[in-house]
Amino acid sequence: MSRVAKYPVELPKGVDVTLAGAEISVKGPLGTLKQFVLPSVRIDKEGESLFCRAVEGAVNGGAMSGTMRALVNNMVAGVSKGFEKKLSLVGVGYKAQAQGDKLNLSLGYSHPVVHQMPEGIKVETPTQTEILIKGIDKQKVGQVAAEVRAYRPPEPYKGKGVRYSDEVITIKETKKK
Repeated sequence: MSRVAKYPVELPKGVDVTLAGAEISVKGPLGTLKQFVLPSVRIDKEGESLFCRAVEGAVNGGAMSGTMRALVNNMVAGVSKGFEKKLSLVGVGYKAQAQGDKLNLSLGYSHPVVHQMPEGIKVETPTQTEILIKGIDKQKVGQVAAEVRAYRPPEPYKGKGVRYSDEVITIKETKKK
């Protein structure tokens, strides 16, 4: 077991936490996030730290307290620093262009692909082959990056497609006679 829940979540300056019933709200300089607190976990605020503890007698309180601690830690990091995913396009003629809350992609299909960004997610294209997806919700940022990557995942023979910037693609050898 990892015992993640025994470590406190430190609150940086400018981050306010509100515990109201079965909901936790974290407000910071970049925005506000809310999360439902599981009934098998209780969150205690002690000074400038948050502790996630299992409720006595709860069936899965130990496991869920670690999960809640990770979720709350991601909320605190999101409202104070934010999250970003970087994607790169590999392939001849592949390009991306951000227009407001839409991402226009040319990925070798006969039609352009337009991806609508959800609320709270910003997209930037520093170059035609780089995409930066930014937001305060780690789950949303990762989901949007996965959806964009799914339009043209990297193929194993030439490595063409949309990939994460730190992703390593193992190129397969072609068939020999």
